[in-house]
Amino acid sequence: MREPNQILTARELMATNLLVFRPEQPILEAIEQLIKRRVSGAPVIDEEGVLVGVLSELDCLRMLASDEFYLEQHEEGASVLQFMTTGGRTIPPDLGIYAISHYFLTSPIRRLPVIENGKLIGQVSRRDVLWGMEEMSRKLLVKRRYPDYAGPQ
Repeated sequence: MREPNQILTARELMATNLLVFRPEQPILEAIEQLIKRRVSGAPVIDEEGVLVGVLSELDCLRMLASDEFYLEQHEEGASVLQFMTTGGRTIPPDLGIYAISHYFLTSPIRRLPVIENGKLIGQVSRRDVLWGMEEMSRKLLVKRRYPDYAGPQ
């Protein structure tokens, strides 16, 4: 009997070395970090590590469109809390790559925070799913070329 293909999960796909923000952090500082790290968004967590929102490039653009920017009040106190998105979708670490890709196909989101026991443990992006697809394809190709190969002993 043939061994089934392993389906990668969020735990295997997720990034764990994340840029994270605090709600009280100045928005201009957060924008600077997004640019410096070349990421399009990051989770916002409280002091216990609980996810309270996500700050994306789109959220930051809202600052430009707000009266605060034109009134030059942004320098004095606009915070991540004022612009972050709350109530977004999260996923558990055991969710499979097919379900994760479905979320990306059916919504405009670019990242899914991974939550375990109420805490943020990582994040899966669209690019992480593409990496997983490539990884699964490579393993399948090896199985097709060498069907009797049992792997490292």
